[in-house]
Amino acid sequence: MVSDSLAVNSLGHLTCGGADCVELAKEFGTPLYVFDEGLIRRTCRDFKRSIDEYYDGNGQVLYASKAFACKEIYRIISSEGLGADVVSAGEIYTALAAGFDPANLFFHGNNKTPEEIEYAIKNGVGRIVVDNMTELDTIETLAKENDEKVRVILRIKPGIDAHTHNFIRTGQIDSKFGFALENGEAMEAAEKTAKYENLVLMGFHCHIGSQIFTTEPFKAAARVMIGFMDEFRQNTGIVVPELNLGGGFGVKYLDSDGQLPFEVFMQEVSSTMKEKAASLDYPMPRIYIEPGRAIVGPAGLTLYTVGCVKTIENIRTYVSVDGGMSDNPRYALYQSDYDIIVANKAGQKKNYTATVAGKCCESGDLIQEHAPMQRPEVGDILAVMTTGAYNYSMASNYNRIPRPMAVMVREGEPRVIIRRETFEDLIRNDL
Repeated sequence: MVSDSLAVNSLGHLTCGGADCVELAKEFGTPLYVFDEGLIRRTCRDFKRSIDEYYDGNGQVLYASKAFACKEIYRIISSEGLGADVVSAGEIYTALAAGFDPANLFFHGNNKTPEEIEYAIKNGVGRIVVDNMTELDTIETLAKENDEKVRVILRIKPGIDAHTHNFIRTGQIDSKFGFALENGEAMEAAEKTAKYENLVLMGFHCHIGSQIFTTEPFKAAARVMIGFMDEFRQNTGIVVPELNLGGGFGVKYLDSDGQLPFEVFMQEVSSTMKEKAASLDYPMPRIYIEPGRAIVGPAGLTLYTVGCVKTIENIRTYVSVDGGMSDNPRYALYQSDYDIIVANKAGQKKNYTATVAGKCCESGDLIQEHAPMQRPEVGDILAVMTTGAYNYSMASNYNRIPRPMAVMVREGEPRVIIRRETFEDLIRNDL
């Protein structure tokens, strides 16, 4: 099984967090997002424990909201002592509605509007992560108008190739995110920030990509960033106290994925950073990391009902389900891999190969091609693993399909955390 959340019960059914997936589909309908609260909490604690151990408690874990944002997930991560990375006023609003401490919110984004920036300032968001010169000037202007001292972190492109999909590599110079080191832009922005009256430069941020399975890119980024912090100190005499290393920790989508334990990343990167800081006699900064997918991805799955099985002789077999790219666009976007299990036959061997097709009116509406699975039949419950991240958050109403319900399972007991959309929801804003 690709996740510790999964098992097969005495009926041969797939379980998630101790709950029978077949029974969940029967009770709540499909498509259905299912999350294991126990695994989410254990992962939060593992990351927090690693910060405490390898950075001597001088750091904080920030949940990357874009992976999955709703009121309940903010309640859970807040109760586990995590902060959150938010990228829109909508994410800020949701976090605040859940009772999240705004001081523990870090506001990202490459094109924050003036309205969003002012919203963040007025609500006491802890840090604004600055992405470009225009934004820097806007924050200073709005901070002055609101008579506030705003704490900022500058997003830096460290020039690291993380060897991931082109669409999810964000640390190289040719990226819409952040200030580049190579052309002097990053230093110019840092020196400019230090001179502004209403901005407090707290540190720097980098993010080199997603689904990274080796420690070397993180270690290289750590060396570059500590080096830049020292260079800034030499130029200005200012020692900035914080460094955010972003996220990007890879998770298993297939059993063949070679995922490293997260503590290995933390241990090796912290050793590299401490060594680099010591060599430059630079005070060890407070460290932030931003896991999102790593916290919720393996803890989630999506359940569908098989509607038809269509075999095209000598070509392929299509297994059509009652969802698709409207609730999971990642295969259409990235050709993302997934493990597929027929939930009511989970105890059987995977002796069948088929393409899982969605119901949207698009030839490209596929969830997985040529995937091994148990032999599917009409009415079976098909489970797609590791969909806790970037599925609900990227879902749409394409073809006017209502978005699915989400349930959280705790010790085998499910509860609804997001209601299934209705047809009335689809036309709510129509005039």
